[in-house]
Amino acid sequence: MARPRTPKAKAEITGYAEKQKTKFDSRNEPTIDESVGEPFEWLSEHAQKAWREIVSEVPWLNWSHRGHLAIAANIRGRMMKGDDVGVQAMNLLRQCYGQMGATPADASKAGAKPDGEKKDPADEFFD
Repeated sequence: MARPRTPKAKAEITGYAEKQKTKFDSRNEPTIDESVGEPFEWLSEHAQKAWREIVSEVPWLNWSHRGHLAIAANIRGRMMKGDDVGVQAMNLLRQCYGQMGATPADASKAGAKPDGEKKDPADEFFD
């Protein structure tokens, strides 16, 4: 099975678009200037809180991610509430995170630093 396409916005954040200019310059992806926006009204209070947490953790989300984000926020909200979600829901949550580029492997590709990691003073000269 082929590897999924890297979204242009994610490639720009990770620096991959700079390395593969011809690949991403010619890509015609829908440009949506709108951010992911506020959570849907129909989501529960816990799901809306989960929505906001996920948005803060994954900065490249935009309007087109709202469907996957609603599913992920719903499941994560149920977890935050203390409900038993089951294995199938946890797997669906993992899949949603993967589709949105929010897995630990994708975060490392986006240049995210682990919690508590100190900033290297040399970074200002090499970035």
